Amino acid sequence: MAGNTHILRQTLRLIPQQPPFRFIDTILHADEKTIQAEYRFRKDEVFYKGHFPGNPITPGVILIETMAQTAVVAMGIYQLLNQGVTGTELQQMITLFAFADAVEFNGIVVPGERVKISGGMIYLRRGHLKTKARIQRENGETVCSGVLTGTGVQKSKWS
Repeated sequence: MAGNTHILRQTLRLIPQQPPFRFIDTILHADEKTIQAEYRFRKDEVFYKGHFPGNPITPGVILIETMAQTAVVAMGIYQLLNQGVTGTELQQMITLFAFADAVEFNGIVVPGERVKISGGMIYLRRGHLKTKARIQRENGETVCSGVLTGTGVQKSKWS
């Protein structure tokens, strides 16, 4: 992990999505404008059983979720930690995925494949984070990309 290892590990721990629905294994790098992570799609992921039997590929909605978890959720947590928000305070918040735009799919991801996910901040204001996100194969080939937006809300708002 490049950068501040402690904050990167804390960011990963604070991501509310958990297995089997967390699609980040490691956060490789983060700074004030970018984030990079990686994930290996395990061969036993439940969605492969039906998408598609005998020829499994990762669903596009899962790829969008993978980009959102890194480029919106993890990026937002990292930024807030760097602004002095505590881990305890962040545990009282959740990031809701709000918008996807200009999403393009240029390839497929198969079971067992490791991908690199990146996000670049467009803006962070009034609790809204807008990013450009991308998933690439280990060889650098882009699988999908898009512009994603999320917003942080207090968990108590829907309790």
